[in-house]
Amino acid sequence: MEILSEQKVSLYRGLKIALVVFLAVWVANTLFEGRGYRYENKLPNTISFSGHGEVMAVPDIANIYFTITKDDKTVKDAQAGVAVIEKKALDLLKAKGVADKDIKTANASFYPKYEYRQAVCLQGYCPPSGKQVLVGYTASESITVKIRNTDSVGDIMQGLGITGVSDLNGPNFAIDKEDALKAQARKLAIDDAKIKAKVLAKDLGVRLGKITSFSENGNYPIMYAKSAMMDSAVGGAPAPAVIPKGENTISSDVTITYEIR
Repeated sequence: MEILSEQKVSLYRGLKIALVVFLAVWVANTLFEGRGYRYENKLPNTISFSGHGEVMAVPDIANIYFTITKDDKTVKDAQAGVAVIEKKALDLLKAKGVADKDIKTANASFYPKYEYRQAVCLQGYCPPSGKQVLVGYTASESITVKIRNTDSVGDIMQGLGITGVSDLNGPNFAIDKEDALKAQARKLAIDDAKIKAKVLAKDLGVRLGKITSFSENGNYPIMYAKSAMMDSAVGGAPAPAVIPKGENTISSDVTITYEIR
């Protein structure tokens, strides 16, 4: 009986220890999870500022675009007609100092040309309708040109018009290497946002913490052209138009978000 009693005491003691350990582990887990839950759901207070930066620059390249189109009875003859005008245009561009690498064919094509002809009445009978008749072919070639000497744009465009090209478009003035200007505009925008942040933080009586996010929009070049001018020569052919280049504006708009304390 005494042995039995001692076994019961030992069993009760073991169960009691196990229960205490279980309760201690459960309480610890509950406290840990509770603290973690409060930490994860506590969002930091933030404030955002926008900044704007601009850099002005004079364009150093001009892009023009033209098309050569010819109609003829056969595809071969139509393409030959295009080739004649193309040679004149290329010779002019090279004479004006345009490099081969800056002349590119954008598109070349040919397609049949039809005419609608009414049906011929014979001996008092007139067919109900006419028909489409193949009368020849149209060949076309489009060329884009990058002009690095922007002062010669007017002269080049006038010369191309004389060679017989059609649909002459441009010039579109641009800056050949914009990356450095974009970086300058971005820095100005960031500095603008930081100045605003310091001023407002002081007025609100808060301290700025770390930056939590950054975004940028813009970097779109905008051209501001001066008023156009046209010179005319006394006698003979008119002088080429003086085409104003104006200035391009490279802009950047940024938004910076800070933690506040």
